[in-house]
Amino acid sequence: MDLLHYTFFQNALLGSFFTCIACGIVGVYIVARRLVFISGGITHASFGGLGLGFYTGINPVISALIFSIASAFGVEWLSKRQGVREDSAIAAFWALGMALGVIFLYLTPGYTPNISAYLFGNILTITAADIWFAGILALLLTAAVLLFYPHILYTAFDREYAQTRGVNVSMIEHLMMLAIAVTVVASIRLVGIMLLMSLLTLPQMTAALFASRMSRMMLLSVLISFVGCVTGLMLSYLLNIPSGAAIIFVQVIVFFICKAPFALGICRRRR
Repeated sequence: MDLLHYTFFQNALLGSFFTCIACGIVGVYIVARRLVFISGGITHASFGGLGLGFYTGINPVISALIFSIASAFGVEWLSKRQGVREDSAIAAFWALGMALGVIFLYLTPGYTPNISAYLFGNILTITAADIWFAGILALLLTAAVLLFYPHILYTAFDREYAQTRGVNVSMIEHLMMLAIAVTVVASIRLVGIMLLMSLLTLPQMTAALFASRMSRMMLLSVLISFVGCVTGLMLSYLLNIPSGAAIIFVQVIVFFICKAPFALGICRRRR
């Protein structure tokens, strides 16, 4: 409990809470639409933006945000307008982002920055600006869900049905792709580029075991994510291991523990 008196740990808890809200909301949409691979492509493409930020001296988070948004809509443009298979478009932006990141980091003059915090996460280095960024994002996503919940629900589970109900499906899809790109950048500090896909899928998969409604899945995902983050932070402190890896390890263990009764036939999944 003495950790709670340290400013860096308080910042870590706040950052985790706001990030878990964003990931919980966006992650349910990702799992429902089966966009896990797209989120992975956006995540790794942002590495090019980080490298560019270090090379030019600008804030790497801003450049990563630009790369993430550009890659998200780039995949949409290639797959829907240019006839390129979606998985091929994702792989192209995935590889391009990683390659550019390595090149820019190699060309960065002077001391090579510590990139491991962005690759594997280090929530203990989160700044006040990062907390504000994650907090505003969580607030905007919560407001968007409250205002457009039926539209997001129909688009996530049945695109054709949403069109018959007069939903502007293209607008919802573009807004959610934008939300995914921004959430990816906001979450890099928490678990890092290499592990971020897990935070966008594991808590949501666990929540889906106990909830059938999208709204309940979102609430449960936020709760599971935050509990896993706090547990992972404590585990990283006790064992002196990277916080990002500890958080994802806890999330995986929680999923398998919750899944075991269903796999053994002891419990039935809610429909």
